[in-house]
Amino acid sequence: MISRPITVAHVITELNMGGAEQMLYKLVTRMDPKRFRCIVVSMTDRGPVGEKIQKAGIPLFQLGMGLGKPTPTGLTRFYHVLKQESADIVQSWLYHADLLGLLVGRMAEVKRVVWGIRCSDMRLRQYRPLTALTVRLCGVLSPLVDAIVVNSREGARIHRKRGYNTDRMVLIPNGFDTAGFRPDPLARPRLLKELGLEEGVKLVGLIARFDIMKDQRTFLKAAGLLAARDPKVHFVMAGRGVVPDNRDLASCLSEGLEGRVHMLGQRDDVALIAAALDVASSSSAFGEGFSNTIGEAMACGVPCVVTDVGDAGQVVGDTGIVVPPGRPGDLAEGWRTILDLGEEERRSMGARARERIREHFELGVVVGQFEAFYDKLVP
Repeated sequence: MISRPITVAHVITELNMGGAEQMLYKLVTRMDPKRFRCIVVSMTDRGPVGEKIQKAGIPLFQLGMGLGKPTPTGLTRFYHVLKQESADIVQSWLYHADLLGLLVGRMAEVKRVVWGIRCSDMRLRQYRPLTALTVRLCGVLSPLVDAIVVNSREGARIHRKRGYNTDRMVLIPNGFDTAGFRPDPLARPRLLKELGLEEGVKLVGLIARFDIMKDQRTFLKAAGLLAARDPKVHFVMAGRGVVPDNRDLASCLSEGLEGRVHMLGQRDDVALIAAALDVASSSSAFGEGFSNTIGEAMACGVPCVVTDVGDAGQVVGDTGIVVPPGRPGDLAEGWRTILDLGEEERRSMGARARERIREHFELGVVVGQFEAFYDKLVP
């Protein structure tokens, strides 16, 4: 029986503004400090989320590795961190951190090693060979960990097929701060002013980093289809790498989208952007487990149109529209259906979306699930 707080060492590949990184930040800053002591280890550098973690008073350690490139110095530093901090649990986030957490955690004789799976089918041929090798190796080694936390049912199903140990899996979904993400009547006029748009336009948004799995190409193809039918619709895109000088995205802008697609890059005010939208969207083609930005938009009272990837359909339920991935016509039709509802009916759908998040995915409840899980691991 441990008489002191349980020390949980969270190790993650990097701390940029991704969904896993944001969920890690929310978790370590909300867990009961009387019962748990959290530290965070980044395999690379501090990153913007690391800055937020440090400002919250959570100890942060950086191993200085390159992405997916372990080094003897980094491995040694991680080993010493676990020893010096008397870690009781290593909780890893994402594949490379999973492998590192198992190998070094066992060397450091940490009581429990827990993996974190945050995606579904990654289509590994689309990524570097080392990433594919890491995923396969983790499948072989999965019986050696004490537990595997998955944030989606689809992620659990896919990783069972990849050979991951099913007996070790525990489902804990993403959680959302419904006080921070909420309907905001001032958000829309602020965003319209920033974009130089007048009241009366309709805003369809996609908040996601630039990545092949997010399939911004399909989003832009769908935007071209809807723009040709409705001159009042504008499209808001935000996320790391989603900027006007991104040639891959610029090449997808069809005729008629000039001045109607607004690429904002990485933003700190995601709550404002989400709350300003008429429709939020996910266009992911594969790999998505549980989209944070869809949950955040729903918490803001915004109806969503999502592709049927990961648990997206289960998350939105009957408060949005689910379409097949990779089909811009279906995505555009989903947007049109919601925009044609009219403001009052659209707000009603958004209110049901927010209530669904509050009922099933409230952050405090999800943090409580992690705490109960860790309590059982280290009695």
